[in-house]
Amino acid sequence: MAPSMDQRISFITLAVADLDATRRFYRDGLGWTPELDVPGEVLMFRAGQHLVLSLWERSHFEAEVGATMTGPGVAPLTIAHNLSTAEGVDEVLATARSAGAAVVQPAEQRDWGGYSGYFADPDGYRWEIAYNPGPVGEVVLP
Repeated sequence: MAPSMDQRISFITLAVADLDATRRFYRDGLGWTPELDVPGEVLMFRAGQHLVLSLWERSHFEAEVGATMTGPGVAPLTIAHNLSTAEGVDEVLATARSAGAAVVQPAEQRDWGGYSGYFADPDGYRWEIAYNPGPVGEVVLP
């Protein structure tokens, strides 16, 4: 029997247009501490116990991965940051807004029983900030 792939994600890598603006947003605005910072190339943050968010300058990303899609609309993905309270959602959205994030959708009570809102980082990637009181929501909390 062939070995199976572990059910986990190690890196989320996003191509960014302006790494300096991305650094200002995540490091200076949101207060995140880089694990690796190579000016003009890549910026990495520990985003979980075994997860790294890698923000790669677009030309370096494309040289290794291939051409990125361009055009109107948003990337067909979201990155979520879950919290243990609805109040925490409002606080993180306020922090993101003060860091320069565009609020895409203010936080509101959701049909699925939680509370969430969205902001866009400097490249337009959508972050969902959520309180999910259900069992799946508890799985992702530290």
